[in-house]
Amino acid sequence: MEQPLIIVDAERSDRGYWKDVWRYRGLFTFLAWRDLLVRYKQTFIGVAWAVIRPLLTIVVFSFFRYLMNSSTPIEDCIMIVSVATIPWQLFASALGESSNSLVANSSLLTKVYFPRVIVPLSTIIVCIVDFLLSLLILAGVMIYFGHVPSWHALYLPVFMLLALLASIGTGLFLAALNVKYRDFRYVVPFIIQLGLFISPIAISSADVYASTKVPDILKGLYSLNPMVAVIDGFRWCLLDTPFVVNQTGLILSLGVTLLMLILGTWYFRRVESTFADIV
Repeated sequence: MEQPLIIVDAERSDRGYWKDVWRYRGLFTFLAWRDLLVRYKQTFIGVAWAVIRPLLTIVVFSFFRYLMNSSTPIEDCIMIVSVATIPWQLFASALGESSNSLVANSSLLTKVYFPRVIVPLSTIIVCIVDFLLSLLILAGVMIYFGHVPSWHALYLPVFMLLALLASIGTGLFLAALNVKYRDFRYVVPFIIQLGLFISPIAISSADVYASTKVPDILKGLYSLNPMVAVIDGFRWCLLDTPFVVNQTGLILSLGVTLLMLILGTWYFRRVESTFADIV
């Protein structure tokens, strides 16, 4: 029986384009599996790096947290920082991998056409595996300090999804820019580093909102960082009280995440047809 002809065109309508993405799901699986093999097969540092990186962040920021408020027991500082570090590493690694994915796979882009969005999306799988390995560290810390999360932990996948969507939207936008303007490969690490310091890892949002010296407009700008709501959500899920999710901050975070997802996808689709010519 003759196979139906599949025509894939970068200029197709969005409805047809996403059908093409589904048809090429085998390529998505292949790229994701290839990245997993490169990261973990016959190597120790690949697995070790997924553990060492968040572990070092936890140690450093726990020390900073303790210096800022020495009245807080050190075990509480470690718990507060540990729960915040894991989602941040998921966001940062997904953003970094997706933003550089097109340039890293430039030889593939110039050979045959397929929906290019598959390339940055496939890199997310490795980041999710790293995230699951990091959860083992967090589980070990919680067991060591005898902390058992409440039923709030059932909401953890919701905030994990929010972190992934925030990284995908921004990653698609930066990946498209990185193809045309190679300077962005230096900008992305700076953005990630800056985000590390403006996210509530060593502090909590409660520390910010409790300060009467911070103007309301700055609190609003602070909440525009999608990772604020994600980190608050992880603390609410795993540490329970006294951590709460600021409703205004959560709404702002959702708005910014959806906006970046729409803008990132729109810009990626707009310039996708030019990738093979300039990569």
